[in-house]
Amino acid sequence: MRHFNPIQPIYTPLGAALGLSLIGLPSAHADFIADSKGSLEARNFYFNRDFRQTGARDKAEEWAQGFLLRMESGYTAGTVGFGLDALAMAGFKLDSGGGTSGTNLLPADSSGGSQDRYGEVGLTAKMRLSNSTLKLGTLQIKDPVVNSNDTRLLPGTFKGGQVNVQEIDRLKLTGGQLTQINFVDSTDYQDMTANRIGGTSDKFQFAGADYQFLPNLTAQYRYGRLEDIYQQNYLGFVHTLDLGGGQSLKSDVRYSRSTEDGNFRDLDNQAFGALFTYSLGGHALGLGYQRMSGDDPFPYISRSDPYLVNFVQIGDFANVDERSWQARYDYNFAALGLPGLTFMTRYISGDNVQRTAPGEGKEWERNTDIAYVVQDGTFKGLGLKWRNASVRSNFGNDLDENRLIVSYTMSLW
Repeated sequence: MRHFNPIQPIYTPLGAALGLSLIGLPSAHADFIADSKGSLEARNFYFNRDFRQTGARDKAEEWAQGFLLRMESGYTAGTVGFGLDALAMAGFKLDSGGGTSGTNLLPADSSGGSQDRYGEVGLTAKMRLSNSTLKLGTLQIKDPVVNSNDTRLLPGTFKGGQVNVQEIDRLKLTGGQLTQINFVDSTDYQDMTANRIGGTSDKFQFAGADYQFLPNLTAQYRYGRLEDIYQQNYLGFVHTLDLGGGQSLKSDVRYSRSTEDGNFRDLDNQAFGALFTYSLGGHALGLGYQRMSGDDPFPYISRSDPYLVNFVQIGDFANVDERSWQARYDYNFAALGLPGLTFMTRYISGDNVQRTAPGEGKEWERNTDIAYVVQDGTFKGLGLKWRNASVRSNFGNDLDENRLIVSYTMSLW
Protein backbone atom coordinates (compact mmCIF):
# COMPACT_ATOMS: atom_id res chain seq x y z
CA MET A 1 0.00 0.00 0.00
CA ARG A 2 1.29 3.41 -0.87
CA HIS A 3 2.03 5.91 1.84
CA PHE A 4 -0.58 8.51 2.64
CA ASN A 5 0.27 11.96 1.30
CA PRO A 6 1.08 14.54 4.03
CA ILE A 7 -0.03 18.12 3.80
CA GLN A 8 2.55 20.19 1.98
CA PRO A 9 4.72 22.80 3.78
CA ILE A 10 3.21 25.62 1.71
CA TYR A 11 0.03 25.37 3.78
CA THR A 12 1.60 25.39 7.26
CA PRO A 13 1.32 29.16 7.95
CA LEU A 14 -2.47 29.03 7.96
CA GLY A 15 -2.40 25.80 9.96
CA ALA A 16 -0.14 27.46 12.53
CA ALA A 17 -2.49 30.43 12.76
CA LEU A 18 -5.34 27.99 13.32
CA GLY A 19 -3.47 26.36 16.20
CA LEU A 20 -2.68 29.69 17.85
CA SER A 21 -6.27 30.81 17.53
CA LEU A 22 -7.48 27.70 19.36
CA ILE A 23 -4.99 28.24 22.17
CA GLY A 24 -5.64 31.95 22.54
CA LEU A 25 -9.43 31.88 22.26
CA PRO A 26 -11.05 29.44 24.70
CA SER A 27 -14.54 30.35 23.51
CA ALA A 28 -13.52 29.46 19.98
CA HIS A 29 -13.73 25.74 20.73
CA ALA A 30 -17.51 25.90 20.82
CA ASP A 31 -17.86 27.04 17.21
CA PHE A 32 -14.92 25.02 15.96
CA ILE A 33 -16.23 21.76 17.44
CA ALA A 34 -20.00 22.31 17.73
CA ASP A 35 -20.32 23.30 14.08
CA SER A 36 -18.18 20.43 12.86
CA LYS A 37 -19.54 17.43 10.97
CA GLY A 38 -18.23 14.11 9.77
CA SER A 39 -19.44 11.41 7.41
CA LEU A 40 -18.28 8.05 6.08
CA GLU A 41 -19.26 7.02 2.55
CA ALA A 42 -18.93 3.42 1.38
CA ARG A 43 -18.88 3.13 -2.42
CA ASN A 44 -19.00 -0.27 -4.17
CA PHE A 45 -18.24 0.04 -7.88
CA TYR A 46 -18.44 -2.51 -10.71
CA PHE A 47 -17.19 -1.34 -14.11
CA ASN A 48 -17.43 -3.23 -17.43
CA ARG A 49 -16.42 -1.81 -20.80
CA ASP A 50 -16.69 -4.01 -23.92
CA PHE A 51 -14.70 -2.86 -26.96
CA ARG A 52 -16.53 -3.53 -30.22
CA GLN A 53 -14.14 -2.44 -32.96
CA THR A 54 -11.91 -4.85 -34.85
CA GLY A 55 -8.42 -5.28 -33.41
CA ALA A 56 -9.22 -3.84 -29.97
CA ARG A 57 -8.87 -5.63 -26.64
CA ASP A 58 -11.96 -7.52 -25.56
CA LYS A 59 -12.90 -5.65 -22.42
CA ALA A 60 -11.91 -3.70 -19.31
CA GLU A 61 -13.62 -5.03 -16.21
CA GLU A 62 -13.03 -4.47 -12.49
CA TRP A 63 -14.86 -4.46 -9.17
CA ALA A 64 -13.71 -2.45 -6.17
CA GLN A 65 -14.75 -1.12 -2.78
CA GLY A 66 -14.03 2.44 -1.69
CA PHE A 67 -14.37 4.40 1.55
CA LEU A 68 -14.42 8.19 1.91
CA LEU A 69 -14.13 9.78 5.35
CA ARG A 70 -14.98 13.48 5.33
CA MET A 71 -14.44 15.69 8.38
CA GLU A 72 -15.28 19.40 8.36
CA SER A 73 -14.68 21.63 11.35
CA GLY A 74 -16.57 24.78 12.17
CA TYR A 75 -14.75 28.11 12.44
CA THR A 76 -13.15 29.62 15.49
CA ALA A 77 -14.89 32.62 17.05
CA GLY A 78 -13.85 36.18 16.26
CA THR A 79 -13.78 38.52 13.30
CA VAL A 80 -11.57 36.07 11.43
CA GLY A 81 -12.43 32.41 11.91
CA PHE A 82 -10.15 29.47 11.19
CA GLY A 83 -10.98 25.85 10.49
CA LEU A 84 -9.62 22.60 9.13
CA ASP A 85 -11.15 19.92 6.90
CA ALA A 86 -9.88 16.42 6.18
CA LEU A 87 -10.59 13.90 3.44
CA ALA A 88 -9.34 10.33 3.89
CA MET A 89 -9.88 7.85 1.05
CA ALA A 90 -9.11 4.17 0.57
CA GLY A 91 -9.84 1.76 -2.27
CA PHE A 92 -9.66 -2.05 -2.33
CA LYS A 93 -9.65 -4.41 -5.30
CA LEU A 94 -12.38 -7.05 -5.21
CA ASP A 95 -11.92 -8.52 -8.69
CA SER A 96 -9.56 -7.77 -11.58
CA GLY A 97 -7.36 -9.99 -13.72
CA GLY A 98 -6.84 -11.72 -17.02
CA GLY A 99 -5.95 -8.50 -18.80
CA THR A 100 -9.14 -6.68 -17.79
CA SER A 101 -7.56 -3.79 -15.85
CA GLY A 102 -7.59 -0.20 -17.07
CA THR A 103 -10.99 0.95 -15.84
CA ASN A 104 -9.50 3.80 -13.77
CA LEU A 105 -11.06 2.34 -10.63
CA LEU A 106 -7.63 1.33 -9.27
CA PRO A 107 -4.02 2.44 -9.79
CA ALA A 108 -1.99 0.43 -12.29
CA ASP A 109 0.79 -1.84 -11.02
CA SER A 110 4.16 -2.59 -12.63
CA SER A 111 2.90 -5.77 -14.34
CA GLY A 112 0.11 -4.06 -16.29
CA GLY A 113 -2.60 -4.99 -13.82
CA SER A 114 -4.05 -3.09 -10.87
CA GLN A 115 -2.91 -2.56 -7.30
CA ASP A 116 -4.76 -4.43 -4.56
CA ARG A 117 -5.36 -1.32 -2.47
CA TYR A 118 -4.53 2.36 -2.27
CA GLY A 119 -5.31 5.36 -0.11
CA GLU A 120 -4.49 8.93 0.79
CA VAL A 121 -5.30 11.73 3.22
CA GLY A 122 -5.86 15.33 2.19
CA LEU A 123 -6.08 18.34 4.52
CA THR A 124 -7.64 21.73 3.81
CA ALA A 125 -6.99 24.76 6.01
CA LYS A 126 -9.72 27.39 5.81
CA MET A 127 -10.39 30.93 6.94
CA ARG A 128 -13.63 32.93 7.07
CA LEU A 129 -14.11 36.68 7.19
CA SER A 130 -17.70 37.90 7.12
CA ASN A 131 -19.31 36.02 4.19
CA SER A 132 -16.01 35.26 2.44
CA THR A 133 -13.84 32.15 2.70
CA LEU A 134 -10.32 31.10 1.78
CA LYS A 135 -9.30 27.44 1.45
CA LEU A 136 -5.77 26.06 1.03
CA GLY A 137 -4.77 22.46 0.53
CA THR A 138 -6.75 19.59 -0.96
CA LEU A 139 -9.62 20.87 -3.10
CA GLN A 140 -12.56 19.40 -4.98
CA ILE A 141 -13.75 22.07 -7.40
CA LYS A 142 -16.90 22.49 -9.48
CA ASP A 143 -16.48 25.54 -11.70
CA PRO A 144 -17.05 26.44 -15.38
CA VAL A 145 -13.31 26.46 -16.14
CA VAL A 146 -12.14 23.61 -13.86
CA ASN A 147 -14.07 20.60 -12.60
CA SER A 148 -12.91 17.75 -10.38
CA ASN A 149 -13.66 14.27 -11.69
CA ASP A 150 -15.87 12.10 -9.46
CA THR A 151 -16.95 9.35 -11.85
CA ARG A 152 -15.00 6.40 -10.43
CA LEU A 153 -14.37 4.69 -7.10
CA LEU A 154 -12.69 7.70 -5.46
CA PRO A 155 -12.82 11.36 -6.55
CA GLY A 156 -9.98 13.28 -8.14
CA THR A 157 -8.61 16.29 -6.28
CA PHE A 158 -6.44 19.35 -6.80
CA LYS A 159 -3.80 20.97 -4.63
CA GLY A 160 -4.03 24.74 -4.34
CA GLY A 161 -6.08 27.61 -2.96
CA GLN A 162 -9.53 29.08 -3.63
CA VAL A 163 -11.30 32.18 -2.36
CA ASN A 164 -15.04 32.92 -2.47
CA VAL A 165 -16.32 36.42 -1.74
CA GLN A 166 -20.03 37.10 -1.13
CA GLU A 167 -20.18 40.58 0.39
CA ILE A 168 -22.54 42.17 -2.14
CA ASP A 169 -26.12 41.01 -2.52
CA ARG A 170 -26.62 38.69 -5.56
CA LEU A 171 -22.91 38.83 -6.47
CA LYS A 172 -20.43 36.03 -5.86
CA LEU A 173 -16.76 36.46 -6.70
CA THR A 174 -14.37 33.52 -6.91
CA GLY A 175 -10.74 32.91 -7.77
CA GLY A 176 -7.87 30.62 -7.09
CA GLN A 177 -4.68 28.93 -8.12
CA LEU A 178 -4.09 25.19 -8.51
CA THR A 179 -0.63 23.68 -8.62
CA GLN A 180 -1.17 19.94 -9.12
CA ILE A 181 -3.82 17.31 -9.82
CA ASN A 182 -4.44 13.90 -8.30
CA PHE A 183 -6.28 11.53 -10.67
CA VAL A 184 -9.20 9.33 -9.62
CA ASP A 185 -6.98 6.22 -9.77
CA SER A 186 -3.83 7.61 -8.18
CA THR A 187 -2.36 8.71 -4.85
CA ASP A 188 0.36 10.83 -6.43
CA TYR A 189 -0.05 14.52 -7.23
CA GLN A 190 1.42 15.61 -10.55
CA ASP A 191 1.60 18.59 -12.87
CA MET A 192 -1.34 19.35 -15.15
CA THR A 193 -1.64 18.83 -18.90
CA ALA A 194 -4.24 19.93 -21.44
CA ASN A 195 -6.56 17.32 -22.94
CA ARG A 196 -5.79 16.65 -26.65
CA ILE A 197 -3.37 19.63 -26.56
CA GLY A 198 -0.48 18.39 -24.42
CA GLY A 199 2.08 20.46 -22.54
CA THR A 200 2.78 20.42 -18.81
CA SER A 201 2.16 23.15 -16.23
CA ASP A 202 2.18 23.53 -12.45
CA LYS A 203 -0.07 26.58 -12.37
CA PHE A 204 -3.75 26.97 -13.23
CA GLN A 205 -5.29 30.31 -12.29
CA PHE A 206 -8.97 31.22 -12.44
CA ALA A 207 -11.23 34.12 -11.45
CA GLY A 208 -14.71 35.34 -12.17
CA ALA A 209 -18.17 36.26 -10.94
CA ASP A 210 -21.74 34.98 -10.69
CA TYR A 211 -24.47 37.60 -10.70
CA GLN A 212 -28.15 36.94 -10.10
CA PHE A 213 -29.97 39.54 -12.19
CA LEU A 214 -33.36 38.09 -11.24
CA PRO A 215 -34.45 35.26 -8.94
CA ASN A 216 -34.66 33.05 -12.05
CA LEU A 217 -31.74 34.48 -14.08
CA THR A 218 -28.03 34.05 -13.27
CA ALA A 219 -25.03 35.05 -15.37
CA GLN A 220 -21.48 33.70 -14.99
CA TYR A 221 -18.11 34.91 -16.23
CA ARG A 222 -14.81 33.08 -15.73
CA TYR A 223 -11.23 33.46 -16.83
CA GLY A 224 -8.98 30.42 -16.66
CA ARG A 225 -5.30 30.08 -17.50
CA LEU A 226 -3.14 26.97 -17.60
CA GLU A 227 0.21 28.72 -17.58
CA ASP A 228 2.18 28.53 -20.83
CA ILE A 229 -0.49 26.34 -22.49
CA TYR A 230 -3.91 27.99 -22.84
CA GLN A 231 -6.17 30.72 -21.55
CA GLN A 232 -9.95 30.67 -21.63
CA ASN A 233 -12.81 33.15 -21.27
CA TYR A 234 -16.21 31.73 -20.37
CA LEU A 235 -19.67 33.35 -20.34
CA GLY A 236 -22.87 31.54 -19.34
CA PHE A 237 -26.53 32.22 -18.56
CA VAL A 238 -29.06 30.07 -16.72
CA HIS A 239 -32.74 31.07 -16.81
CA THR A 240 -35.82 29.26 -15.53
CA LEU A 241 -39.22 30.33 -16.84
CA ASP A 242 -42.29 29.37 -14.81
CA LEU A 243 -45.02 28.43 -17.30
CA GLY A 244 -47.67 27.74 -14.65
CA GLY A 245 -49.54 24.54 -14.01
CA GLY A 246 -46.42 22.78 -12.76
CA GLN A 247 -44.55 23.54 -16.00
CA SER A 248 -41.19 25.24 -16.47
CA LEU A 249 -38.57 25.85 -19.13
CA LYS A 250 -34.89 25.98 -18.14
CA SER A 251 -32.35 27.55 -20.52
CA ASP A 252 -28.63 26.88 -20.03
CA VAL A 253 -26.41 28.74 -22.54
CA ARG A 254 -22.59 28.60 -22.51
CA TYR A 255 -19.83 30.14 -24.63
CA SER A 256 -16.08 30.00 -24.25
CA ARG A 257 -13.13 31.33 -26.22
CA SER A 258 -9.74 29.63 -25.83
CA THR A 259 -6.38 30.81 -27.10
CA GLU A 260 -2.71 29.99 -26.46
CA ASP A 261 -0.77 31.19 -23.44
CA GLY A 262 2.96 31.76 -23.73
CA ASN A 263 4.88 30.19 -26.60
CA PHE A 264 3.58 26.62 -26.28
CA ARG A 265 1.85 26.64 -29.69
CA ASP A 266 -0.92 28.48 -31.50
CA LEU A 267 -4.35 27.56 -30.20
CA ASP A 268 -7.80 28.61 -31.36
CA ASN A 269 -11.14 27.25 -30.15
CA GLN A 270 -14.62 28.63 -29.69
CA ALA A 271 -17.20 26.45 -27.95
CA PHE A 272 -20.93 27.21 -27.92
CA GLY A 273 -23.51 25.10 -26.14
CA ALA A 274 -27.17 25.40 -25.19
CA LEU A 275 -29.49 23.02 -23.37
CA PHE A 276 -33.23 23.71 -23.01
CA THR A 277 -35.26 21.57 -20.61
CA TYR A 278 -39.06 21.52 -20.41
CA SER A 279 -40.45 20.07 -17.18
CA LEU A 280 -43.97 18.94 -16.33
CA GLY A 281 -44.67 17.00 -13.17
CA GLY A 282 -42.17 14.15 -12.99
CA HIS A 283 -41.22 14.50 -16.67
CA ALA A 284 -38.35 16.53 -18.12
CA LEU A 285 -37.48 16.73 -21.82
CA GLY A 286 -34.19 18.35 -22.85
CA LEU A 287 -32.83 19.39 -26.24
CA GLY A 288 -29.20 20.51 -26.62
CA TYR A 289 -26.78 21.75 -29.25
CA GLN A 290 -23.01 22.14 -29.07
CA ARG A 291 -20.61 23.54 -31.66
CA MET A 292 -16.82 23.69 -31.80
CA SER A 293 -15.17 26.30 -34.05
CA GLY A 294 -11.53 27.14 -34.75
CA ASP A 295 -8.41 25.14 -35.51
CA ASP A 296 -8.24 23.13 -32.27
CA PRO A 297 -10.38 20.97 -29.97
CA PHE A 298 -11.74 22.36 -26.71
CA PRO A 299 -8.90 22.56 -24.16
CA TYR A 300 -9.30 21.56 -20.52
CA ILE A 301 -7.18 19.97 -17.80
CA SER A 302 -6.66 16.30 -18.60
CA ARG A 303 -8.53 13.83 -16.40
CA SER A 304 -10.86 16.57 -15.15
CA ASP A 305 -14.43 17.16 -16.39
CA PRO A 306 -15.08 19.82 -19.06
CA TYR A 307 -18.03 22.13 -18.49
CA LEU A 308 -19.85 21.36 -21.75
CA VAL A 309 -23.55 20.64 -22.30
CA ASN A 310 -22.66 17.56 -24.35
CA PHE A 311 -20.04 16.16 -22.00
CA VAL A 312 -21.76 12.92 -21.00
CA GLN A 313 -20.84 9.52 -19.54
CA ILE A 314 -17.98 8.77 -21.96
CA GLY A 315 -17.58 11.42 -24.68
CA ASP A 316 -17.23 15.20 -24.66
CA PHE A 317 -18.05 15.88 -28.36
CA ALA A 318 -15.36 18.56 -28.33
CA ASN A 319 -13.25 17.64 -31.38
CA VAL A 320 -12.14 20.13 -34.03
CA ASP A 321 -15.19 21.64 -35.79
CA GLU A 322 -17.56 19.11 -34.24
CA ARG A 323 -21.30 19.77 -34.16
CA SER A 324 -23.45 17.72 -31.81
CA TRP A 325 -27.09 17.45 -30.80
CA GLN A 326 -28.62 15.98 -27.66
CA ALA A 327 -32.08 14.68 -26.82
CA ARG A 328 -32.68 13.80 -23.16
CA TYR A 329 -35.59 12.51 -21.09
CA ASP A 330 -35.79 12.31 -17.28
CA TYR A 331 -38.53 10.93 -15.06
CA ASN A 332 -38.87 11.21 -11.28
CA PHE A 333 -41.08 8.40 -10.00
CA ALA A 334 -42.00 10.49 -6.95
CA ALA A 335 -44.83 11.73 -9.19
CA LEU A 336 -46.22 8.18 -9.07
CA GLY A 337 -45.74 7.85 -5.33
CA LEU A 338 -42.30 6.19 -5.55
CA PRO A 339 -39.87 8.79 -4.14
CA GLY A 340 -36.18 8.02 -4.56
CA LEU A 341 -36.54 6.25 -7.93
CA THR A 342 -35.31 8.21 -10.99
CA PHE A 343 -34.71 7.43 -14.67
CA MET A 344 -32.68 9.23 -17.34
CA THR A 345 -31.93 8.47 -20.98
CA ARG A 346 -30.23 10.60 -23.63
CA TYR A 347 -28.84 10.37 -27.13
CA ILE A 348 -26.04 12.56 -28.53
CA SER A 349 -25.01 12.64 -32.18
CA GLY A 350 -21.88 14.42 -33.47
CA ASP A 351 -20.61 15.09 -36.99
CA ASN A 352 -18.40 17.43 -39.05
CA VAL A 353 -15.30 16.25 -37.13
CA GLN A 354 -11.94 16.86 -38.75
CA ARG A 355 -9.93 13.63 -38.78
CA THR A 356 -6.67 12.38 -40.28
CA ALA A 357 -8.42 9.86 -42.55
CA PRO A 358 -10.45 11.08 -45.55
CA GLY A 359 -14.07 11.96 -44.94
CA GLU A 360 -16.16 13.49 -42.19
CA GLY A 361 -15.83 12.20 -38.63
CA LYS A 362 -19.07 11.06 -36.99
CA GLU A 363 -19.94 9.62 -33.58
CA TRP A 364 -22.91 8.99 -31.32
CA GLU A 365 -23.49 8.02 -27.70
CA ARG A 366 -26.51 6.70 -25.85
CA ASN A 367 -26.77 6.78 -22.02
CA THR A 368 -29.31 5.34 -19.59
CA ASP A 369 -29.28 5.82 -15.80
CA ILE A 370 -31.61 4.15 -13.31
CA ALA A 371 -31.14 5.11 -9.66
CA TYR A 372 -32.88 4.47 -6.38
CA VAL A 373 -32.19 5.91 -2.92
CA VAL A 374 -33.90 4.25 0.06
CA GLN A 375 -36.05 6.91 1.70
CA ASP A 376 -36.65 5.50 5.20
CA GLY A 377 -36.14 2.54 7.47
CA THR A 378 -32.96 0.75 8.47
CA PHE A 379 -31.27 1.33 5.11
CA LYS A 380 -32.31 4.97 4.64
CA GLY A 381 -29.82 6.71 2.34
CA LEU A 382 -28.61 3.55 0.60
CA GLY A 383 -28.15 4.38 -3.08
CA LEU A 384 -28.26 2.00 -6.03
CA LYS A 385 -27.39 3.12 -9.56
CA TRP A 386 -27.00 1.40 -12.93
CA ARG A 387 -25.33 3.42 -15.70
CA ASN A 388 -25.33 2.07 -19.26
CA ALA A 389 -23.70 3.60 -22.33
CA SER A 390 -23.02 2.73 -25.96
CA VAL A 391 -20.64 4.64 -28.25
CA ARG A 392 -20.06 4.27 -31.98
CA SER A 393 -17.55 6.28 -34.02
CA ASN A 394 -15.76 6.18 -37.37
CA PHE A 395 -12.61 7.74 -35.85
CA GLY A 396 -12.51 6.45 -32.24
CA ASN A 397 -13.56 3.50 -30.10
CA ASP A 398 -16.79 1.54 -30.44
CA LEU A 399 -17.80 0.33 -27.00
CA ASP A 400 -20.58 -0.67 -24.65
CA GLU A 401 -20.31 0.09 -20.96
CA ASN A 402 -22.07 -0.75 -17.70
CA ARG A 403 -21.41 0.70 -14.26
CA LEU A 404 -23.13 -0.61 -11.13
CA ILE A 405 -22.70 1.58 -8.05
CA VAL A 406 -23.91 0.93 -4.52
CA SER A 407 -23.26 3.76 -2.07
CA TYR A 408 -24.14 4.54 1.50
CA THR A 409 -23.22 7.63 3.50
CA MET A 410 -23.38 7.53 7.28
CA SER A 411 -23.30 10.68 9.38
CA LEU A 412 -20.76 10.32 12.19
CA TRP A 413 -21.73 13.38 14.22
